[in-house]
Amino acid sequence: MKQHRWIPLLAATLGLCLSLSAGAAGTLDKIKASKSIGLGYRENSIPFSYIGDDNQPWGYSVDLCIKVVAAIVKQLGVDELQLLWVPVTPETRIAKLKSGEIDLECASTTKSLTRMQEVDFSLSTFIDGGGYLARRSAGIKRFEDLAGKRIAVAAGTTSERTLAEALLQKNMRAELVKVSDQQQGFAALLKGNVDAYASDRSLLMGLVLDSGTQNDWAIGPETLSYEPYALMMRRNDADFRLAVNRELARLAQP
Repeated sequence: MKQHRWIPLLAATLGLCLSLSAGAAGTLDKIKASKSIGLGYRENSIPFSYIGDDNQPWGYSVDLCIKVVAAIVKQLGVDELQLLWVPVTPETRIAKLKSGEIDLECASTTKSLTRMQEVDFSLSTFIDGGGYLARRSAGIKRFEDLAGKRIAVAAGTTSERTLAEALLQKNMRAELVKVSDQQQGFAALLKGNVDAYASDRSLLMGLVLDSGTQNDWAIGPETLSYEPYALMMRRNDADFRLAVNRELARLAQP
């Protein structure tokens, strides 16, 4: 009997695919087996994700994730899931997601094509835009007034890239001071170490409202970018993405 040369190759390929499939369980399988889900949150991204007075995560994105988890509990047919809340920063959020430390990020992350090379996103949950914050007494009333100033911006954010592009487009020079998160950026502004802090406008509003000295601050009038927020998850997991999106779509219905 004549044996085709491609038959052993096909068998080996099928064996490899089955082995990879068995070794790469999806997020829903992981959640069901561990009876827990890792949720990433930010400590100072008011009003989306922050630590409340009770030392627990609160915020709009946190609420969305809790709703999503309730839907997943029902879908998996389990009694409950343990919520493992893990703090993340702009610099650590993707790494913690890819490593499996968290399964879903519940914060204020912009859905971008660049990030989609590493992670995946849910349906959009909020639309924001980039801006900047400064003391009223600094006299910074428009973007051009930032020329020659020191501007804090969180490293690894779309705000960092947007600010650099805006300065280049207007042929302006300013010193960008990279910080780790919202809290560090606002602290630098309070201490007078920088002249302005650049971030998304809603996050800047949250900082001002939480400061207790709202009249001391001014947010620039320009919107520097388009920032569609979404819940972030690992790539190539269609079943988990569908479970998340199904609940978000239900919540969006009038």
